[in-house]
Amino acid sequence: MKSLWNEADAQATVDYWRARGVSEALALRTYSARLLGAEPKLVLHGGGNTSVKTTGRDVFGEEISVLHVKGSGWDLATIEPAGHPAVRLAPLLRLRELSALGDEAMVGAQRQNLMDADAPTPSVETLLHAFIPETFIDHTHSSAVLALANQPDAAALMARVYGKRVACVPYVMPGFNLALAAGAAYDADPDIEGLILINHGVFSFGATARQSYERMIALVTVAEDHIAECWRARTPPIVSHSRADPAIVLPFLRGALGEAAGRGSWLLDLRGGEAERRIADHPALGDLAKRGVATPDHVIRTKREPLVLPALSKDAEGWRAAAGQALDRYVIDYGEYFARQNARVGGGKRALDPLPRVIAIPSLGLVGVGKTAKEAGIAADIAGSWASTLLDAEAVGRFAPVGEDDTFDMEYWSLEQAKLGKTARKRLEGCVVLVTGAAGAIGAATARAFHAEGAVVALVDLDGPACEAQVATMGGGAFAVACDVTDAQAANLAVAAVARRFGGLDILVSNAGSATTGALSDLGDETLRASFEVNLFAHHNMARAAVRMFQAQRLGGVLLFNASKQALNPGPNFGAYGAAKAALLALMRQYAIEHGADGVRSNAINPDRIRSGLLTPEMIAERAASRGVEPHVYMAGNLLGEEVTAEDVAQAFVFAALMRRTTGAVITVDGGNVAAMVR
Repeated sequence: MKSLWNEADAQATVDYWRARGVSEALALRTYSARLLGAEPKLVLHGGGNTSVKTTGRDVFGEEISVLHVKGSGWDLATIEPAGHPAVRLAPLLRLRELSALGDEAMVGAQRQNLMDADAPTPSVETLLHAFIPETFIDHTHSSAVLALANQPDAAALMARVYGKRVACVPYVMPGFNLALAAGAAYDADPDIEGLILINHGVFSFGATARQSYERMIALVTVAEDHIAECWRARTPPIVSHSRADPAIVLPFLRGALGEAAGRGSWLLDLRGGEAERRIADHPALGDLAKRGVATPDHVIRTKREPLVLPALSKDAEGWRAAAGQALDRYVIDYGEYFARQNARVGGGKRALDPLPRVIAIPSLGLVGVGKTAKEAGIAADIAGSWASTLLDAEAVGRFAPVGEDDTFDMEYWSLEQAKLGKTARKRLEGCVVLVTGAAGAIGAATARAFHAEGAVVALVDLDGPACEAQVATMGGGAFAVACDVTDAQAANLAVAAVARRFGGLDILVSNAGSATTGALSDLGDETLRASFEVNLFAHHNMARAAVRMFQAQRLGGVLLFNASKQALNPGPNFGAYGAAKAALLALMRQYAIEHGADGVRSNAINPDRIRSGLLTPEMIAERAASRGVEPHVYMAGNLLGEEVTAEDVAQAFVFAALMRRTTGAVITVDGGNVAAMVR
């Protein structure tokens, strides 16, 4: 591991924050914390913590010592000075005189001594940072260090590897007792560069931000070098050369999880890198998986162990049955684990859901499971880190993390669960939505509307770059697929791509279309057929592919079609478009009839006069002229006298997706058009 410290960047950070009233010490704390947070081999998703001791002034204007320590909810990768709230140091140091201190009292004491009452709650390891008198302190869960710290003889190994550069602290759950143990280890030898917390992680410290940071890098590098030496005497586990199609495997798995959760929606994130594949294909995976997490901090994201599925086989139904039985067994085992541990701690705990957050699939890799794309991604990231740590630990000796008791205590610790937050779930969280014609006005607005409701969204269009541009404005939980929906095979591949990315599909918004003008009797056959290809058969291509995915998941599904008012109220010189759209309404109803038993709902939205790629300014002028009115009058030519927008149509699609007991329906979004009313 290389130091990324750059004096010019560090000074630029100091200058930037000094102009905003931030001290040099806190600015450098921010800079080096971000260096740590940017390296996933050190810190993952809010893990780790950092601090700096400085001075501040109390309400009387008197100078006092303060500890700036990472606050709850901040990620080191993006932390700002506000993410290191200031706590009065003297009262924290006095707590060391106590022989015991409960968690609530500890948190209360830390919050009571915040310099700013509105600041975030300081880290649960604040007292450890306080009891070590170094100016800068860094804490990470380095995967390399954890490979050594999770050995049966970890303390003796550390002595051989590091000599007197570090002191070891036996595993103690984070909080007051760990702070006391770490403080005592430091006091026994103040010349050490850091602390190794067995089964937990590593601390480094120094007089400057750079010294503390580079000590962390150096200590991790020592661990990496030792692991590399051990690997030279070992043969890495063999990775299977066969690889099943995730688009076939994941939807079944997603459906099984949904059924186990009472038809809930889960998102999957498959990782098939070298470490993930080596673990998934490891001949001793059944034993290794039950050993536990690389650091107890990860248990709230991944649970204690992954679900291990049987090796894939040509007997698809047989494999599905065996995989389903493995999931059922996992749920039962988790229930027994909870009952056993809850009794040990005197009862009173409320069981978390028993479903796995990591799944190992031979020949595929590791799958992260979550209610959101972010949750699934976090679980997958941590699973990959766990795989690397476990493999390295086995190369060194034997992976021996904390046992079941300590893992349960961390998993059900209120201070640890608080890290997950209590954000209200959105209405379509966990749902996977595919929108065709997503580069156009209605498609883009619809993708944004579903994304705002918590769904993950695949934007599909012939114009892939335009979809990519839309995705860039939406943040996580969206991706683009270039596809010609008039090509049945391309439609199948687009749906498969969505399944590989998120695990399956819940809602299809079949929106792509094209408008052809001209008197029907004057149109050539090719022109008419081209209109039907885009406005009818393309919808069938996507719907057929989506239904197959719905059937594989066995969770039901939603088909939504943009049928247009032309299906009910055809206009002059618009026959090629209107006839195809009328056929599309019949197609929608046929899917409702044939797949209601599969739990599939099929409905249509009938918008009218929406500014888009179909209804261009030129076409608006043409249609207005044909009616003898101005363009703005034409666009608002409805009972409400209001122009209907793409966003209005998008909200109608969302509304239709939420109507759980409606199928075969047509919803008009036209401001009121008597001729297009459904009779």
